[in-house]
Formats: sequence, structure tokens, C-alpha cells
Amino acid sequence: MNNPVTFGITFILKTSKTKNGTAPLYARITLNGDRIELSLQRRITRDLWDEQKNRLIGSSAESIQVNRSIDRTYNQIYESFRQLQDENKILSAQAIKARYLGIDDVSKKISDILNYHKANMGTVLKPGTLKNYVTTEKYLYEFLKSKLKTDDIYLKQINYSFIVDFEHFLRTYKSKTHRPTPSNNGVMKHLERLKKLFNLAQRLEWIQKDPFAKFKLKFTKVEREFLDELELERIINLETNRATLAKTRDVFIFSCFTGLCYIDVKHLTKANIVRGIDGNQWIHTAREKTATPVKIPILPKAKEILIKYKEQERITDLLLPVYSNQKINQYLKEIAKILNIRKKLTFHIARHTFATTVTLSNGVPLETVSKLLGHTKLSTTQIYARVVERKVSDDMEILKKRLFNIEVK
Repeated sequence: MNNPVTFGITFILKTSKTKNGTAPLYARITLNGDRIELSLQRRITRDLWDEQKNRLIGSSAESIQVNRSIDRTYNQIYESFRQLQDENKILSAQAIKARYLGIDDVSKKISDILNYHKANMGTVLKPGTLKNYVTTEKYLYEFLKSKLKTDDIYLKQINYSFIVDFEHFLRTYKSKTHRPTPSNNGVMKHLERLKKLFNLAQRLEWIQKDPFAKFKLKFTKVEREFLDELELERIINLETNRATLAKTRDVFIFSCFTGLCYIDVKHLTKANIVRGIDGNQWIHTAREKTATPVKIPILPKAKEILIKYKEQERITDLLLPVYSNQKINQYLKEIAKILNIRKKLTFHIARHTFATTVTLSNGVPLETVSKLLGHTKLSTTQIYARVVERKVSDDMEILKKRLFNIEVK
């Protein structure tokens, strides 16, 4: 059985604040004996106020206008009370006032969830991820300004149509600066981040319905670039007098034989080298991106490079001389040009090369490669590490021999 609720709305004149014959008008909200007052932001003639009727007397223009305003305010406060009841929210005089003023959770705007996310996720998400959210935020505000002619919008106003329109805006975006139009996967990434923001808003009970409920993210499968054996060998054998290119080559090759990404290689110290279960040296670290622990046996080529920079380790405690991400990718482009490698050489290609050319194409099982890469799901490894055509060809040749006694070339 529901407990009885006593609710009332009265209007009062603050006669203690009378000035030049006028005083400010307030609404008083009372709920179960708890009360709160709300300024109506207007002063009225004190002598016209009827305290018993909560109205102005007479038929002057002021009386008619103020009395209509009182009726409107009464209806709006009562509607706020009724909404909170229907939503099974905790009732209080303060909650009714907040709903009336449009400052409760239901009246949260897109800027509120963006600011909440920045304030509360700054210590949880990695800097690169936060930077991506900032970019999505910029696109959102540009969309609001150019398409909806506003600086902000209530969360409860955002629906399926808003998402479709935002998607179209991203696909047809024309920047006044250097920013390119996002690719399909770029568009999907922005929408994915927006979806996560709305999931957060739902958990906070700022919205009741998920505007993404009927919207499906459609990513395009991208072929991951990697180096084949010949290209990898050419980089290993690169001869150069430039120290910057030589160091970049070594660090890149180290990643090709460990599968570590740029930031994880950059932070490696002597403490990350341990004696493994087989008695050999292993790398024990955790991925910067996901904090997932990884344990990697050190292959001979990677060990050669560590030995080469043993002196640096004594000076800086870091195992390798790693330049900034921007510089190292710049030097890799120079290396590709020197060796006539026509692929867009970036540091992350080393990780793909480890997954394909170094491991999978040499018979290392997918499950093992997944562990080495620090993936928590096998499906992630299947995206990063596909078996190269040569391995498929070799396996089929073996199958031919077994099935048809055909001599393997």
C-alpha cells in the first residue's frame, strides 16, 4: 500500500523586501511537511496582493498578467510533481523544484555528459583514447552549430534521427582546415564513442531510452599491412651511416620479433627482462593500452638488438633508444624510400609483421599468437594476424601430398 503524500503549492509575497511599494513574489512547494521556496523573478504591487486567495485583486493590466503567470506556474510545478511520481523517483520538495527549473537529471544536456565523462574518466582511460573523445566532441559541437543552429541539446531530445543526421554530417564533412573527411571506420569510431557516452548516461539514469537501440555500427574490414620475409630481411640488412635511421631500424626490427607496440617498447627497462619457464630470457610487461599482462620469449634477433644497446641501458635504464612516435614514423618513411618498399611503413606495421610473417606463417598457433600479442579475445588476433598466402600455399601442398600422393615442390 502506498504511503499518503501531502503536497501543496502556495504563493507568497516577501513583504520584508518591500521597495517603492513593490515586493518579490515567491512560490512555496510543500511535500510531507518539507517545504522550499522558489523566486518567480518578479516584483508586484504590495497593496494589490490578496494573501488569502494568493492572487492580485482587481482587473488592472498588472493583476491580469500576474494572475495568469501564477496559474501557469502552479500547473508547471504540479506537472513536475506528477512526472516524478510516474517515474517512481524519490519525492522531495527540492526534487520538484529542480524538475520545474529544468536542472534535474531529466534535463541534462549533451554538454553535461561530455563534461562528466572528461572529469570522471581522465584517470581511467589512456591519453590517446581521451584525445579521440575530444575529437568526437569537436565534431558534435560543429554538428549542433551548423545543422541544428544551437550550442547544446537536451539528452532526452536525442533520438535515432539525430544519430543518422550526425552520421551523414561526418560522412560529408568538409573542414576549413587540414582535417580530412572521416573514412567509414572513422565515422563508426565517432558513433561508437557517442554510443558509449549514452550508455553512461543511461547508467546515471539521465536518460530512460537508448537512442542507439535501433542503430547498427557497420565497420569495414581492413586488410592490415605487414612486411613479407624479403621486405623484413631488407630492413634488417639496411646499411646506413645515419645514427637516427640505424636506431629506428633496430627498434623497429625489435618490435617485429616481439610484437610489442610503440609505447610498450619505449617503456621497456631491465626490470622487464626475466628468466622464463624454459630458463631463457623473456619479456614480462603489461600493455599500456589495456593493462593486459604479456610474457614474450626473446627471439635471437631481438636479443642481438638488446645486447647492441647494453651501454644505453646503463645510462638511462631504458633498454632501447626510442624516438618520439612522430619522428620514428618519419624515419621509417625514409627507410622505405631508400629500400624501395612501397608500403606505408609505420611503427605499428612491426606488430602486424610479428603476427603474420614471424609467427603465424611459421606455424605458431593462433591461440599462442593471441597470448603473445596480449589480446583478451581470439577474434582480435584474427583481425591483426592473418595467415599469409605463402603459408596457405605450403599447407595446401602438404594436403595434396597426403590426399593424392602428389610430390611437394
